[in-house]
Amino acid sequence: MHTEPLSFSPVDNQRLANLCGPLDENLKQIEIGLDVAVQRRGEHFKIQGEQAHAAVLALTELYLQAEKQPLDIEDVQLCLVEIQRQAPSATHDERPLLHTRRGELRGRTPRQADYIKAILEHDITFGIGPAGTGKTYLAVACAVDAMERDQVKRLVLVRPAVEAGEKLGFLPGDLAQKVDPYLRPLYDALYDLMGFDKVTRMFEKGLIEIAPLAYMRGRTLNNSFIILDEAQNTTPEQMKMFLTRIGFGSRAVITGDVTQIDLARHQKSGLVEVERILGKIRGIHFQHFQSEDVVRHPLVQKIVDAYEQWQDQDENRQAKN
Repeated sequence: MHTEPLSFSPVDNQRLANLCGPLDENLKQIEIGLDVAVQRRGEHFKIQGEQAHAAVLALTELYLQAEKQPLDIEDVQLCLVEIQRQAPSATHDERPLLHTRRGELRGRTPRQADYIKAILEHDITFGIGPAGTGKTYLAVACAVDAMERDQVKRLVLVRPAVEAGEKLGFLPGDLAQKVDPYLRPLYDALYDLMGFDKVTRMFEKGLIEIAPLAYMRGRTLNNSFIILDEAQNTTPEQMKMFLTRIGFGSRAVITGDVTQIDLARHQKSGLVEVERILGKIRGIHFQHFQSEDVVRHPLVQKIVDAYEQWQDQDENRQAKN
């Protein structure tokens, strides 16, 4: 088993406390995320495991961040993602930059950076991949950036109203209240990137609009940034209908995860076949994400990998029978 030592000097007990967290919680996150064992005695660390070097890099980076304030679990997990997914071919400064309320925002992985670049350069972009890869959040960030630069006049959020394996029954309220539960991830991203007050004002002025997919037929959207989320739950007919709504000066981003389709068994997903139909059309880009692009709790990436391996084994078993 690979072992690497690490020491910090001169000794700064407060900084070490900020790094390690209460009851060494931050160190436990590093152990889980990188599958290593971290032993500490004062300012001296010993890391064991195949990714011991990555753990040393993570601890060193986090120690620099811990100079002024304690680190929380999110700081540690984001650091782990960046340490594991650094692209040797592209420097941090070469990645596309977005301007939002949270400051300057860049993709944290090479594929995320490519995704942002594709959205900026193409009128229609598809983001396809597992949960937690930033497909929706980065699409909303690009929309916010486009509105801040006055490149589009309004933002249209679209999502099919399909329950994830559950029947919710009748939902009270007006149209906005009925579709709110389905659009909550988009709302959360907007509030994070623009602030609650500004988003509320833009809704009141009609600059941000929610539109259930079923209500899109017959419309033409000009000078708009349109996001279709959870597109794996569209039928081929709905996908065609949505794509033909796009008018002059508009940009569309379609996101989805083809491994989490909630349609009835007999229905085909429009996202599954759209690349075969439109893959060679200039101006349309397809960006595929992998489990290593997951920017969530380190266990999410392992969960995605485990499900993919199980599905591959299940397909092989069915092929033999």
